[in-house]
Amino acid sequence: MTKNMPTKPILKPVAPLRRPSEAEAMEAVRTLLAWTGDDPNREGLKDTPKRVVKAYKEWFKGYDMDPAKELARTFEDVSGYDDMVILRDIDIESHCEHHIAPFLGKAYVAYLPTDKVVGISKLVKVVEVFSKRLQTQETMTAQIADAIEDALRPRGTAVYIDAKHQCMTTRGVHHPNVSTITTHFTGEFKSNLAVQDRFLRMIKP
Repeated sequence: MTKNMPTKPILKPVAPLRRPSEAEAMEAVRTLLAWTGDDPNREGLKDTPKRVVKAYKEWFKGYDMDPAKELARTFEDVSGYDDMVILRDIDIESHCEHHIAPFLGKAYVAYLPTDKVVGISKLVKVVEVFSKRLQTQETMTAQIADAIEDALRPRGTAVYIDAKHQCMTTRGVHHPNVSTITTHFTGEFKSNLAVQDRFLRMIKP
């Protein structure tokens, strides 16, 4: 007599996400306005759904951007340059995925090139790709580093982000002066503490 063996659960295929229409999105905003206790049809709020949807298109445009495409064009004529490439003070404007509240700050990005470099504006674009999405700061920090790693195959990548979260300053604990720092190091930035320390010293004013 054989024992009944446990069976694996049957996984149902996940249906592709349907993106609501602009009209549906505006109706959702009207619902939220009514839920707050206000009248969506009063003069000051009549055009608010349209403005909110327009703002969302700008705030979350990263979903329609591809980091690999931004980093696709590289340059191999670097005359033997193999030291750090560092970008400081990149503005971060993102939104917390838990409350859809903004978090604002600065990103510092570096890599150690092997045989190619990328235009510096493209590194800023990669930061923008991931910041213009609903995010956690921790995830965004790793995503930026991983995108640079995948595209450039450098000897190491470093990402440092310092940001203040409105979900802490305007609600909850109400501490406006607390900033959050996240880092992600790969390659020589992770294995060589002297290289990591040099990066951290160079990004400071």
